[in-house]
Amino acid sequence: MNADWFDFELPEALIAQTPLQERTASRLLMLGKSTGEIRHGSFTDLAERLGPGDVLVLNNTRVLPARLVGAKMDTGAKAELLLLKQLGEDRWETLAKPAKRLKVGTVIGFGDNGGGEPLLLAEVASEGEMGARVVQFRYSGIFQELLDKLGDMPLPPYIKERLEERERYQTVYSKHQGSAAAPTAGLHFTESFLEQLQAKGVELAYVTLHVGLGTFRPMTAERVEDHEMHSEYYELDDENAAIIRTAKLQGRRIVAVGTTSARTLETVAGRFPIGELEACSGWTSIFIYPGYEFKLVDALLTNFHLPKSTLVMLVSALAGRDHIMRAYDEAVEREYRFFSFGDAMFIE
Repeated sequence: MNADWFDFELPEALIAQTPLQERTASRLLMLGKSTGEIRHGSFTDLAERLGPGDVLVLNNTRVLPARLVGAKMDTGAKAELLLLKQLGEDRWETLAKPAKRLKVGTVIGFGDNGGGEPLLLAEVASEGEMGARVVQFRYSGIFQELLDKLGDMPLPPYIKERLEERERYQTVYSKHQGSAAAPTAGLHFTESFLEQLQAKGVELAYVTLHVGLGTFRPMTAERVEDHEMHSEYYELDDENAAIIRTAKLQGRRIVAVGTTSARTLETVAGRFPIGELEACSGWTSIFIYPGYEFKLVDALLTNFHLPKSTLVMLVSALAGRDHIMRAYDEAVEREYRFFSFGDAMFIE
């Protein structure tokens, strides 16, 4: 399968640079996965598309303020780290910039303790591909408090504007800190809108998937099948496993909010028979593209994704490539807002 089959023209002006003032104010493209029917509306129309018994599955990961900007201790040159994955005792996998100048043994300082010494030190322990570096941190105090003080939100590279309010890059239900990027389909929800959905009988369930390295790396393989997915940590607890298992056995719909929730659900479905689904955790590198048969996910709320991305391939697996490409063409023509702070699509 050729990766170019999932390419499309996207004017740069359609890449949303800032969040809307109101989370629920975005537009919603509604796509019938079997018919290809397209309808247009507002995000709050989702309340009409969901009904009693539907289970809305949300990823409750929380984004780390994982972008650290400091200086090399030997030369004073600017250096930047993006924390991606905790590997153990104060060791992290990171993306480094400028990577070529950050060799093994290089020490970077961040912040100032008031006496001219950095609050946080990072020593490069090993080098990886495409700017990846494993670093060992040294500090006094509590690491998370230092990160909250020194770190910035790691906005994707296609967002050039500064984020005025950190919490706008967090979902209102974010809970477990560990992501390098937000599960952006969830950014549209407010607490009151979730309460409105629950009042009409929609049940909420939560999974955790910490978004990692692959979010920032383009797909380079020419053949879809040759692409290797990054791994990301996920968790599903007893309470939420029971909600999802019961609903599926009763023939009720499982509606994933975002591709991260969808990938988590399908990973879990690959581990257990549906009737025996239970709490679990681990690392997933599941790659969903056309030809995949969904086992748990019946419907999906998602944003509009990058051309030739694995996420466009995932939604094409659910609704069919032709239906997705036609929907994306129409979204471009109607000037929908794309990517993290953009508009939403509901596939059912």
